[in-house]
Parts: sequence; C-alpha cells; structure tokens
Amino acid sequence: MILIADAGSTKTQWCLMTANGQSSQFMTDGINPYFQTEDAIRQSIVNQLLVQMGHLMWAGTLTHVFFYGAGCTPQKSEVVKQVLESVFKKAKAEVWSDMLGAARAVLQRQSGVACILGTGSNSCWYDGEHIVWSVPALGYILGDEGSGAVLGKRLVADILKNQLSEELKEQFFSEFGTSQADVIENVYRRPFPNRYLASLSRFCANHTDHPLIQELLKDHFRQFIKRNVLQYIGLSNDNMPIGMVGSIAYYYRDFLVSVMQEAGLQEPVIMASPMEGLKMYHAQDLVPTQV
Repeated sequence: MILIADAGSTKTQWCLMTANGQSSQFMTDGINPYFQTEDAIRQSIVNQLLVQMGHLMWAGTLTHVFFYGAGCTPQKSEVVKQVLESVFKKAKAEVWSDMLGAARAVLQRQSGVACILGTGSNSCWYDGEHIVWSVPALGYILGDEGSGAVLGKRLVADILKNQLSEELKEQFFSEFGTSQADVIENVYRRPFPNRYLASLSRFCANHTDHPLIQELLKDHFRQFIKRNVLQYIGLSNDNMPIGMVGSIAYYYRDFLVSVMQEAGLQEPVIMASPMEGLKMYHAQDLVPTQV
C-alpha cells in the first residue's frame, strides 16, 4: 500500500491505495511545516488521520508515503519526513512541494509548464520528474497574478474606485452584506487578508454574464499569462504542454482557455485538485500486498 498527501495550510487530502487498485480518501486539518512545529504535525496525523484510516491498515504493509505540501521547502521537508517515518515505521517517506505535486498531477511524466491557480498562484517548468525553474510567485501584493486573492483585490479596488457600474457596486455590497469600512478593516487590520480577498472573488463567478466582469476576468488571466507562462516559451516551443490545478483555474476555465488561445498557447489540462492525477502518477509505486 501507498499513502499520498496533498497538503495546504487549511486542509490536507490523503489517499490510501492498495496494489489491487482500491483507494480510500481522508481529510484532515492543514499541514504546513513553515507554520507548525514537528509535534503539531505529528499530533495532526495521529489524532486525525490514523483515527480515520486505522481500520484499513490490516489490508497489508504501507511501503511508501508521498507527501506534497505548501511550505515544504528543502529545509522544512526533512521535518515532515521524520514525522511521517516515525508514525508509519515500515514506510519510506518522500516529501515534496505542492508545486511539484501539481506538475506531476497534470503533466505526469512529460515536460511542460505547470501552474497553480487557487488562493495564491505559482508556476514552473517541469522536466517530467522535477521542477527545473520557476518564475517567482511573490505573493498577492507583488505577484500571484491569476490567483483568487489578486482577483478579489482587483474586483474590490474597481468597485470602490467606481470603475465598475453602479449596479454591480450595489449588488456586491448586498450579496456580501458588507461596506467599504468592513473591506478596509478586513484588508488592513485583520489576519489573512489574502484569504478574505479570495473569498470576495466569488462575486465574479456569480456575474460572469456581465460584460464588465467578463473583461475583468480576461484581463486578470492575461496578466498571469504575460507575467508568468510566456516566460517559459523559450525553454521549449509554442506547442509545449501546459497543465493547471486549483479552484480558480477550474471554475473560470472558459475565460482562461480563451486568453491562452489569444496568446497562441494550446488548451491546458485543468484539474480542480491534484489528487486524481497523483494517484495515476504513483500507480507504478504499488507493490503486491503483504499481509
């Protein structure tokens, strides 16, 4: 058996796979070694994951744990690896970044460009096994083009600066039950303003039939393509494979694909979550069950 994890700061998705092709999925709180201690990570796995999957461990030996997560830099990955191997004593653990997880999910073993478009955004050139190079993401203040946080920031700024119609402005305040003062409070004085701004971006999903929202979305994705994806063109050719993962890519795929076609790029593989792709990628790591 093998165990695969796709970990973010707020939630972690786990998948236990057996050699006969069966799989079971579980959800726990987020795991991010950049913000959590070794003990906190261990407690999360023991108290949340093992409680859910413990009854399945009779089916055989867990040989590998493949963990992909936010905050898993080369320095921090070793912390997660040690925790996993201390909990699953017969398993070998491999810990990688969430960006590599996305690349392996959408591109499998072919080289190309992989992107994450969720609350934040990121991208990389992938050689079929590892990340070769990445345009720096820089966060939602300096970068993160294409992300939910930057879409929310652009939307709110346009509304408060009267760049959208009065009708849309009234609908925005009505739908969220908020005010300009509330927005300022949440952005400048409360924690996690990026998550708050990303939550406001769903207003665009509710109004994709409005021409002003359509143009905002297209411009949003044009900036992501221009400032990120097009920088990888020189590493391959115009027909390079492109894959994207994340809620923003998935729910706004029509706008994203349209902008990519404008730029002469091929239609990308798009997934809401990397787990199904990671299951395919790691199928070769399954070995006959030993009871």
